[in-house]
Amino acid sequence: MPYPVAHVMFFVLCICAIAVYTPLVALLRRDISFKEIRHILLLLLIGAFFALYPDITAAYNIIVNGTLEHTLIGPIPTHSLLFSSSALLFGAIIGYMVYREFSKAAYMGFFAESASLSHLLLDDLAGGNINYYYPISSRTISVFSYMDVGLACGNLINYMLASYVAILFIAVVIMMALFALNHLGFEFRYRSEK
Repeated sequence: MPYPVAHVMFFVLCICAIAVYTPLVALLRRDISFKEIRHILLLLLIGAFFALYPDITAAYNIIVNGTLEHTLIGPIPTHSLLFSSSALLFGAIIGYMVYREFSKAAYMGFFAESASLSHLLLDDLAGGNINYYYPISSRTISVFSYMDVGLACGNLINYMLASYVAILFIAVVIMMALFALNHLGFEFRYRSEK
């Protein structure tokens, strides 16, 4: 599994690169206020926290048990879609406390959820088996490992399906982050050439 710094960098620089690009351009143009910088830093801190959210039990287990076990809270795996969906709720609560608007709170929840899903994505890319479907199934799955052996086994259909699922997973996480950031004030704009 990747180190915590890798999870944060993956989310900030790959998944929500627009949140880094937009303020840098505004800083270079000297077109940004202190309040806007605080807003951007808040988003990056929330993204960084929720990118590490599935590993939240690691600190507890190191201090109390002296182990690096970090994938369970009792019987519930923290590397699952069920646990990751709690980031949506906590992100929305934080968003409501900050903005006092339900719509912005919902988008902050989407942003936190995309950060938490990026953790699962990076762990899956690193070869970790994830309990995606807990509590429906306790079987661990690694979507990206299916892409490594598909053509060697001669099963083209399974290889293509696994490839589509993996790419769709990446696209969904990126689109969630872009959707949330768009409603929180970040966007790329298309400018037609005249």
